[in-house]
Amino acid sequence: GELLERLRNDALPAALSGSDVEASVTGGTAIIDDVSSRLQNRMLLFLAAVIGLSFLVLMIVFRSVLVPLKAAALNVLGVGAAYGVIVAVFQWGWAADLIGVHENVPIMPLAPMLMFAILFGLSMDYEVFLMSRVREQYRKHFDPKRAVIEGVGSTARVITCAALIMIGVFASFILDTDVTTKMFGVGLSIAVLLDVTLIRMVLVPAVMSLLGHRAWWLPAWLERWLPAIDVEGGAYDGEELPELEPVLDEPEREAALV
Repeated sequence: GELLERLRNDALPAALSGSDVEASVTGGTAIIDDVSSRLQNRMLLFLAAVIGLSFLVLMIVFRSVLVPLKAAALNVLGVGAAYGVIVAVFQWGWAADLIGVHENVPIMPLAPMLMFAILFGLSMDYEVFLMSRVREQYRKHFDPKRAVIEGVGSTARVITCAALIMIGVFASFILDTDVTTKMFGVGLSIAVLLDVTLIRMVLVPAVMSLLGHRAWWLPAWLERWLPAIDVEGGAYDGEELPELEPVLDEPEREAALV
């Protein structure tokens, strides 16, 4: 990297000064550096587009502001943990010998972006599956903690089985001899494992229980603008929830519902 920078910024301009000749540096290092720079310049826009669209879709589906906000934050947390595992294994060498990597290797420039897209999609799939059930139960009795318990209890096995399948598929990439393929295998399998254990079965129920009724709050002006989408397949007949401020406690909420 330092040699490439010296060639482009110092050596070539000095050697060709005063002439009309244009020189370029090519090769594997130069290509990786150029691609990495371009991806870095677009990464924030890419992340904003993916997170923003996911937030908008979840807000329309679940008629809530805090539920999609919580989903985006926790999903980014899971992807960030996967990035950390990749750096620890392939750049710091932690347990690299166990997967057949015997030297520190650079992270492929496309890996972070591709992994983010794949993992965010999988995480949102599990989120929709779990929260649809929680929302359905909440609309039956308006007890947020009970709805979380019932939602997790009825979907935990299915989500876990689906995640185990994906972990097995991604972990099989580690058996490949190509280091880049191993990188995707480690990152994706660890990320799904963290998502289904720590995030989906621990953090999501905990956050929803703490939020209580506030989790399903949506401003009245926003409710009028959002289109109606029923993900429960007829479980909800279109009756709107009473307009309640998120600061109401349990007794006040029950009184308002009556």
